[in-house]
Amino acid sequence: MRIENPADAPELYTVCFVCTGNICRSPLAEAVFERMLRDAGVDHAVGVLSAGTGSWHRGEPLDKRAQASLLRGGYPEFEHRARRFDPGWFDSVDLVVALDRTHQRALTNWAKSDTDRNKIHLLLGFDPEQAALVDVPDPYYSDDRAFDRVLATVEQASQSLLRHVRSELALD
Repeated sequence: MRIENPADAPELYTVCFVCTGNICRSPLAEAVFERMLRDAGVDHAVGVLSAGTGSWHRGEPLDKRAQASLLRGGYPEFEHRARRFDPGWFDSVDLVVALDRTHQRALTNWAKSDTDRNKIHLLLGFDPEQAALVDVPDPYYSDDRAFDRVLATVEQASQSLLRHVRSELALD
């Protein structure tokens, strides 16, 4: 289920997706993973949210091209307002999923402890078929096809992420 503040849902296993501005990749991942959780019947146990490493888009909606890609992919309209990752969330979030290595580095710099650092993972690292790609490409300066490719990449990797979360929670 979608959550706004991880501290408000301590009973949930919480996954936070992080990209640069929180208007393209991480909200796409949030929308995809939210649907996968619901379809798998485990949304009652897992909270999902997204954020950016920067704050310049704070309060802005999902990029129109990302929204269009979701709609083309069969997802409903995704209500979203961009925000910056709060390092205090490490205390409440179970898994911080970076969309590329620059986000992973920023998150690692904000982590206060090894426990925090151990929560940070690259999305494509969960998918053995895509792990060699390492980074989900940023479609911001590209066209609709790039957004659709990112959506497909996120969907594939999120299946592996879902298996990981189910295993962590012994939901299999």
